[in-house]
Amino acid sequence: MTQVLDKPLDLKKAPPTPARRTAHRRALLEWIAVHSLGIAAALFFTLPFVFVLLTSLMSDSQALSRDLVPHTWEWGNYAKAFDTPGFLTWWRNTLLYAGLGTVLTVVSSIPVAYALAKFRFRGRKLALMLVISMMMLPPQVVVIPMYLFWAKQLDLSGTLWPLIIPMAFGDAFSIFLLRQFLTTIPDEYVDAARVDGCGELRTLLRVVLPMARPGVAAVALFQFFYAWNDYFGPQIYASENPGAWTLSYGLESFKGAHHTDWNLTMAATVLVMAPVILVFFFAQKAFVEGVTLTGVKG
Repeated sequence: MTQVLDKPLDLKKAPPTPARRTAHRRALLEWIAVHSLGIAAALFFTLPFVFVLLTSLMSDSQALSRDLVPHTWEWGNYAKAFDTPGFLTWWRNTLLYAGLGTVLTVVSSIPVAYALAKFRFRGRKLALMLVISMMMLPPQVVVIPMYLFWAKQLDLSGTLWPLIIPMAFGDAFSIFLLRQFLTTIPDEYVDAARVDGCGELRTLLRVVLPMARPGVAAVALFQFFYAWNDYFGPQIYASENPGAWTLSYGLESFKGAHHTDWNLTMAATVLVMAPVILVFFFAQKAFVEGVTLTGVKG
């Protein structure tokens, strides 16, 4: 026993074999290859935002130079951009357009999607094909007759109502996306609710919608982002009235007025992008889950 304890312990590891060194080298190269592509993709999407953010914090003279990092951090550029006449009005109009439009789209699209997903009636496939065909129709094709209707017949040019009111009648993409998600909900839940005496409306509100929250969240975010970034619609209907401009269209006017003040233009751009980034950051889990589950069953 004493001899065993007095014997010095050999703590050195056995030298790696050539096969082990080759496997370790191969694993290291694979790790570098996979993560380098991910890092390159992340930089490709992130660097433009970093450039905009850094430029927005530069002084007037430095923004026209080749410098990439501000010498002094000019946080007052955001206050100057926000204090621009009309900027607060653009914010209010954009919130009205995006918020009210999102609510109307979700409320009007859910019943149609539920009917296409859970009802069995003659012409259901034809109705679904019509919805899909409306998704393939570019808005530029119908812009002239739609403008003549809203501007000449209803005299609503110079306002955002020609863009908001149609959302109360559903959106083809939202209907299709919700329908695809609702098909993943087993029919047994709906049948059980009907057996218990629930009507279709109560079944939709009490049974289906709680299970379809990720899909509804995805549709709401898609519609909110579309309305927030929409430039074509406000240009067509609200360009003649500065009081009805949105942030996307007003930013073009801001850039024209400050074409040499790139720091202020970038500060205004950050103020326009920030709400969308924050909304997606806090709702990304529901958004990704809704988009992922939508394609499970069709």
